[in-house]
Amino acid sequence: MKIGIIVSQADPETVWNAFRFGVFSLAKKHSVKAFLIGKGVDCEDIEDERFNVKEQLAAFLREGGSLFACGTCLKSRRKEGSAVCPLSTMEELMNIVEESDKVVSF
Repeated sequence: MKIGIIVSQADPETVWNAFRFGVFSLAKKHSVKAFLIGKGVDCEDIEDERFNVKEQLAAFLREGGSLFACGTCLKSRRKEGSAVCPLSTMEELMNIVEESDKVVSF
């Protein structure tokens, strides 16, 4: 199954669970693409003792998940794309929605 995950929050627990779900889905042999939008583009900067977002994000990428970040949202925060959060567009978000069998939003 092709799964799309949309992350629009920067709450540590929410983002941690989004990527935990992505890692779990990849382990079940599903194809998973995640798109960060709005506050979600800040996920790389989340530091939290209870919810290790960076660890889950790294596992998501290591296990074969694809990650995209809204370029407009990054630019509005004076950020550039990175290896973890590559600069992307609404076109890519639309592609994810159109090609996914299921889309989950966090």
